[in-house]
Amino acid sequence: MSELSRKFYQDFIQDDRWKFITNGLKITLIVTLLALLIGVVIGIVVGIVRCAHDQQTKQELRGVKGFILKLLNLICKVYVAVIRGTPALVQLLIMYFIIMVSARSKILVAVITFGINSGAYVAEIFRGGIMSVDKGQMEAGRSLGLNYVQTMYKIVLPQAFKATLPALVNEFIALLKETSICGYIGLNELTRGGDIIRGTTFDAFLPLFGVAIIYLVLVLIISWLTSLLERRLRKSDIR
Repeated sequence: MSELSRKFYQDFIQDDRWKFITNGLKITLIVTLLALLIGVVIGIVVGIVRCAHDQQTKQELRGVKGFILKLLNLICKVYVAVIRGTPALVQLLIMYFIIMVSARSKILVAVITFGINSGAYVAEIFRGGIMSVDKGQMEAGRSLGLNYVQTMYKIVLPQAFKATLPALVNEFIALLKETSICGYIGLNELTRGGDIIRGTTFDAFLPLFGVAIIYLVLVLIISWLTSLLERRLRKSDIR
């Protein structure tokens, strides 16, 4: 048996150590997907609020409705500034040791933390996408009798989604890789799974390179699926 084969057996086969990798991968995917869903919901809401405020004139921002919109816009701006201005690791530690200290599920803590973190970036992505849509689209929807929410949902957001798809995919990829810091709260995700093997066998080469290859394959799959989606969207535009 060659040295490499011996190390592979020791790192992954012996005592079923490969389960650290598969179980960690499962947790990584769960946290990433759930956090992305939360982030997209938060991002859309915050993006719409900020765009609604920016698209109003000073006269339209007067009165009770204007005051509420300005207050919501201020809250959204503070949220985006704080989340984007502090490291994700610090946010995770604050959530785990202070805010959700009584939470029994570390996965829940990670999902909420990364969901809130992702929401700030998605909000700016959607805000840019919405603002890039021609103002005439909103006016056309309103002239057809649709209110602001209906026009945004049926006309503006679909166009904004196409424009922001590459940036959203980049955020998804960044979120996937950011989950590697979950080991700081003792969550055995993919990176920690490889590190546990390294700490057990005292061999860093195969476990850590194996983890890196898995992340790379996941990113390549996401990029491939995105390219397929972009092609379908382009075909629908031609039709």
